[in-house]
Amino acid sequence: MHAALAGPLLAALLATARARPQPPDAGQCRPPGSQRDLNSFLWTIRRDPPAYLFGTIHVPYTRVWDFIPDNSKAAFQASARVYFELDLTDPYTISALASCQLLPHGENLQDVLPRELYWRLKRHLDYVKLMMPSWMTPAQRGKGLYADYLFNAIAGNWERKRPVWVMLMVNSLTETDVRSRGVPVLDLYLAQRAEKMKKSTGAVERVEEQCHPLNGLNFSQVWKHCCSTKGRLW
Repeated sequence: MHAALAGPLLAALLATARARPQPPDAGQCRPPGSQRDLNSFLWTIRRDPPAYLFGTIHVPYTRVWDFIPDNSKAAFQASARVYFELDLTDPYTISALASCQLLPHGENLQDVLPRELYWRLKRHLDYVKLMMPSWMTPAQRGKGLYADYLFNAIAGNWERKRPVWVMLMVNSLTETDVRSRGVPVLDLYLAQRAEKMKKSTGAVERVEEQCHPLNGLNFSQVWKHCCSTKGRLW
């Protein structure tokens, strides 16, 4: 679960703060005219002090920040303690997440994927690596990012990863996602703000509680998900 709670401020993983449906405009969402026009998925637990449950989403915070209602931002501001799904500011969390994605016993992805699928995947990643320089933004280059570094940060060591994690990785290797790299996702942004505001922070889950369910999926389950949408690589 992700979090932002006053008293404690706790955030849920899959709920998101969002605006009321807007008419489509070339695939873009228009911010509402007023914060009062926004819906809120902020839940209040009536106690003293009150506690709040708020849902975050793993996307760059700049995509959704304007759609978060003022009452949710005020609850975060007033919170003395904030609990997140995972502590994304802890180096151990990042290291443990990377380790849990690896195939066991030194196996290679080529050992577990059908040959044709493996080579389709490899060709696609070669294409992404080739396109990466043209996908990057001037702002990213201005921060000292370069294409090879960015590719390795996202797809490095991919041949050692379990199929389910490779699937998630491939889904994030789009031009849009690459161009937003370097911008914190909403949960990390809130965690960074909480630290700067000297709030007490914590996590409600361990890395193992996230990894084990995904690692427990068998290959046929991953294959079914990968092939369920027309046009997917898999």
